[in-house]
Amino acid sequence: MKIAIAFAVFLGTLHAQNNLTAAAQRYFTSVRKNLESSADAMPAEKFGYRLTEGQMTFAEWLIHSAQRNYADCAMLKGESTPDAFQTGNFTSKADVSKVLKDSFAYCAAALEHADEQKILASPQMTNALLHIVIHNNEIYGNIAGYLRSSGIVPPSTAGRGQNKK
Repeated sequence: MKIAIAFAVFLGTLHAQNNLTAAAQRYFTSVRKNLESSADAMPAEKFGYRLTEGQMTFAEWLIHSAQRNYADCAMLKGESTPDAFQTGNFTSKADVSKVLKDSFAYCAAALEHADEQKILASPQMTNALLHIVIHNNEIYGNIAGYLRSSGIVPPSTAGRGQNKK
């Protein structure tokens, strides 16, 4: 909740600077990279893995991200959620990875052509913009545990080591 409030205050300062979409794109690009790299790093046989009973599988987290990306970015584009997205069709690593990456490409296009004035004038659009950054970061935080318990260093951690060289 504190993050959402801080981000909302941050959005208010961006309005005056007219940098809303630039800031959103920067944070979106980072979480996009982390989630796509996570999908690439996890072995196919671990896509059905759950940390504990009752939690989503690794693949279900990624599909959930793709679902929300399509819904939120369709809102930003002023269109209906694409019909092509059907969660029941994605069972293999290749299928799940593709739908995730396609959903991020769809969002990148939405952000590239976003109208800041429309977004700020619409609570639904503002929520959609916040959601693609905040929600995907929450998903990444969850799947980092799946990666670590599978002996894989999460992409954000691995990236920090490369930047120090």
